[in-house]
Amino acid sequence: MTKRQVTEEPDEAKVSRPVLKTSGIGDNFAEFNTSQMQLCQAWLENMGISVFLTREPGGTELGLDLRRLLLEKADNKPIAEVTELLLYAADRAQHVEQELKPYLAQGKYILCDRYVESTIAYQGYGRRLNMSLIDQLNYIATGGLQSDLTIWLDVDVEVGLARKRGTEAALDRIEQETIAFHQRVQQGYADLAAAFPERIIRIDGSLSQEIVHQTIQGILRDRLLLG
Repeated sequence: MTKRQVTEEPDEAKVSRPVLKTSGIGDNFAEFNTSQMQLCQAWLENMGISVFLTREPGGTELGLDLRRLLLEKADNKPIAEVTELLLYAADRAQHVEQELKPYLAQGKYILCDRYVESTIAYQGYGRRLNMSLIDQLNYIATGGLQSDLTIWLDVDVEVGLARKRGTEAALDRIEQETIAFHQRVQQGYADLAAAFPERIIRIDGSLSQEIVHQTIQGILRDRLLLG
């Protein structure tokens, strides 16, 4: 696949939709992500804002099974790349219908660890799958539901892997991919952030957890018009 030219919003952005009050936080290494999501949830709830915290894959009962299939390493039974893409799309479709839409109807803010941009970065750039197919599947899975804001925690690939290895958690199947794969994923996020700066915000993920959280607070205040 040649380098993706991100020149316009995917088709789902052009569809009439309810407002999705979501901050999607994405980087290559989920442990740091999880901490920031939990900090954001606590901060927002302290302000009296009702928040639903979720993730992809694994935001539903079905999604938990799909997450296991997607992230557990099986050397003798590798997952085909297109199969991987379809499993992520199935997880998202169930997640949108079962969790996101109902909570939005209740007026809640949603903090979602990974969403549409992650599929573009990982399966589009990382796997080099057909981007038109990815856009179509994202649209089918979301029905046009798009986040209002995506925060990208940009971490150097080797630093991020070292950080993850420093925890008790084992690297999952995606995290065990090559350095070159993760560098392509990082480039995917960079291209998306450059193309849509009003919606996708980069934060230096190498900074301390406290500084990153303070930065996220400032972004949420400005972009989501919080007091």
